[in-house]
Amino acid sequence: MISLRRCLRVVWAILPAAFLMAMPVLAAEGAEPDPADSPAGLVFRWLNFVIVFGGIGFLVAKSGGAFFRTNAKEIAASIVEATAAKLEAHSELQSIEAKVGRLGQDVAELKEEAKRNWEAESQRLHSSGVSEIEKINQAARAELAASERAAQEQLREVAASLAVKNATALVAARMNSETRARIFQTFVADLERSKN
Repeated sequence: MISLRRCLRVVWAILPAAFLMAMPVLAAEGAEPDPADSPAGLVFRWLNFVIVFGGIGFLVAKSGGAFFRTNAKEIAASIVEATAAKLEAHSELQSIEAKVGRLGQDVAELKEEAKRNWEAESQRLHSSGVSEIEKINQAARAELAASERAAQEQLREVAASLAVKNATALVAARMNSETRARIFQTFVADLERSKN
């Protein structure tokens, strides 16, 4: 079905064209008088005008009301949707403006929290470092003590070995056959006494 809007557009597009085509006919001078230019022709023209535009007006009034009501409902619905969208956008804008307003405060809070975290981590690392240093010191002291004991033991062994070696050399230097015989007799006498 052809819409009323299209019909009106076609009529309004044809009217100026028809008027422009009729201009040369109306402007012709010296032509025989046209019966349409007579008073009866003028009445018929007006009558034709009234019939044509009356019919168009009747069609517009008959089916245009429903068209215009539907169009008005669509426009009203669009206005309601636009108003709802505008309110939603305004609400979002206020929310964003509030967030932007709090942005400086949020940044300051994040900086403060980062500073506290940094200080806590620094303190933890310091404590951990001190604890590790103490453990290393204890291990070093234990290792030094063990090394000292081992060195003392080696020193004792070396000293004992040197003492035995020196004593052996001293005894060998002082020992002669006479001293050997006297030591042997003392040993035998000790054995005999121990038997009794």
